[in-house]
Amino acid sequence: MASLSGKTLFITGASRGIGKAIAMRAAADGANIVVVSKTTTPHPRLPGTIHSAAAEVEAAGGQALAVQADIRFEDQVEAAVDQAVRTFGGIDILVNNASAIFLRGTLETPMKRFDLMWSVNARGTFLCSQKCLPHLGRATNPHILTLSPPLDIQARWFKDHCAYTLSKFGMSMCVLGLAAELAEAGVAVNALWPKTVIDTAALRMLEGMVPREGTRHPTIVADAAHEILTQDSRRCSGNFFVDEEVLRAAGVVDFEPYSVEPNQPLLADLFIE
Repeated sequence: MASLSGKTLFITGASRGIGKAIAMRAAADGANIVVVSKTTTPHPRLPGTIHSAAAEVEAAGGQALAVQADIRFEDQVEAAVDQAVRTFGGIDILVNNASAIFLRGTLETPMKRFDLMWSVNARGTFLCSQKCLPHLGRATNPHILTLSPPLDIQARWFKDHCAYTLSKFGMSMCVLGLAAELAEAGVAVNALWPKTVIDTAALRMLEGMVPREGTRHPTIVADAAHEILTQDSRRCSGNFFVDEEVLRAAGVVDFEPYSVEPNQPLLADLFIE
């Protein structure tokens, strides 16, 4: 695979989980990572802050900028983008990874939870894309990669957690629209989603709803993201990628090292047949 050496990646939700894994994979190439998250002090149940993630990025061989920002707020996103550009001279890649989850039915979903998911997931993706776009337009091989599911509009994906699905498909609709809008400009816009459940801190917050032994490490998503982000932006856009399919196409045949517990049946992620 090609390298992300010298590229600047603006990654939301990069203090832990999939966002940090993508940052670490790019850092191994010598990339510049803008670690964007709200977390500046350790959470009792969610390990990792922008500062600890930035330190790990630099230890892995990259350059890091830790930026506290809540992507629900336009002024904070604008300030984060400005700081990234001042520090690294531009932005080559935006990874829309930050996301909020609440898997409950309609009567069990407080409106503050609905608003949080919509503000972070759909609106946050649009907002970060909008603010990074002027800088992406000046980059060589610019990419926007959004961690959102294939647009498979079936009632079964909505019936148990309508609010969450609306917000995640909102992210995917941003991908669909922006890919068409930015095609002539040569800015690639793609989605990436895991085939199986990924072992993250967010998963543990679901309080045992999903057994860890049926999950994979975030590194599988990071490796798939790296494969996508090193493609020619004018030839690779408008796709709804699934991590395992990306890696199989790249020649990977052994997926067992990605499993949290080897030789255990894997759980399909939401929105995956």
